Amino acid sequence: MKQLALQLYRFAVVATIAWLIRDVAVRQRIQGDSPVTAAEVVSLIPTAASLRPDDSARDGLFVLDRTGRELGYVVRTQPTCRDILGYAGTTDALVVLDPDWKIIGLKIHASEDTESYVRDITLDRRFLKKWNGLSWDSAANLDLKAAGIEGVSGATMTSMAIAQSVKARLKLSRDEIAAATPLRFAWRDYALLVVLAAAALMAFGPTSFRHRWKRPYQFALILYVGLIAGDLLAQKLFVGWSRSGIPWTTAPGLVFLAAAALVVPFTTGKPLYCHQICPHGAAQELISHFRPARFQITLSGPVIRGLENFPFALLVLTLLVALTALPLDLAGLEPFAAYILRSAGLATLTVAAVGLIAAFFVPQAYCRFGCPTGALLNFVRARGAADRFSRRDAVALVLVGLAALLNWKYLAVILWMKGLP
Repeated sequence: MKQLALQLYRFAVVATIAWLIRDVAVRQRIQGDSPVTAAEVVSLIPTAASLRPDDSARDGLFVLDRTGRELGYVVRTQPTCRDILGYAGTTDALVVLDPDWKIIGLKIHASEDTESYVRDITLDRRFLKKWNGLSWDSAANLDLKAAGIEGVSGATMTSMAIAQSVKARLKLSRDEIAAATPLRFAWRDYALLVVLAAAALMAFGPTSFRHRWKRPYQFALILYVGLIAGDLLAQKLFVGWSRSGIPWTTAPGLVFLAAAALVVPFTTGKPLYCHQICPHGAAQELISHFRPARFQITLSGPVIRGLENFPFALLVLTLLVALTALPLDLAGLEPFAAYILRSAGLATLTVAAVGLIAAFFVPQAYCRFGCPTGALLNFVRARGAADRFSRRDAVALVLVGLAALLNWKYLAVILWMKGLP
């Protein structure tokens, strides 16, 4: 039970960090640097106390009371409708809906347009109420002229831009929900399932079979998984999924691969992905197998312990990039994108080349001393009865705290920018 609790703790650490990255990404997408606050909708929903981002194609905010009960929904027209301009710029309008998804009012959140025009619109008693009672779909399909929605006198361009952006914003989300891709398996998904089956056979099959086919299998990994398919796990992939969602329907084979890479080590202790699927690991092992023994270098204990910290340093850097949107391409930290030759960048190619050259002298050099993805997968791997809470588990908890701090810091900064306490 102690080992199981420790494994669950490690999975919880990874899941919590992924959730915090996701939460920041959703807030950045929906709230940007000008957050909507509950105070702005109190005039329409008097008991509104807080807002919760909606991680769906609607890209809006649930309105909650003090107990967390949903009272309604708010969707903003910007930045989605930034191409719809009024007299002198865009206007960010809030569409407030009740729990039955009926519009109960419009509010002006922010505007780049002429202040006097925006003021005239907010004082107009009819314009902002023209939408009241309409459902989401009805408003998205609304014929503005037939509905009698006309420009506010003296602010015609600005008011009509608001009307057009409200319709366009609701229609965009409605169409995106309707166009959600159903689950589908393409040839490359079936191929990845075959790779998983072959990897399981190489990991758990008869010893004689594994020894006989090991080298041909490794060449096949480099050829298909690396150079042809390019479906490799990497920090770029995991961060992208954390921020934008897992592509269950469009890339099910890759999702199964990632799930197996996490679950198999957790349940069996065998590093399935690193040892049996990763083409870069296979390439390093082949280099070590064919190189003359006299070229092998034996590192001292202190050097090994120092180098083993490097993958964790890269994980910390990845976390900072994921939570702060630093302009750093995470693909350049690892060699995996180098196998997709047509799109590989210089940084990726350099990391790949250095890793393979190092493997000529030190077996599996990159896997041991440079791979953050390998370190992540190894973190959740079961280690048997001798496993204990270690320094890396304590460091992982510190990373959760760092992720929570950066998550809170983002919200605090955008609220400060808006001038709120």
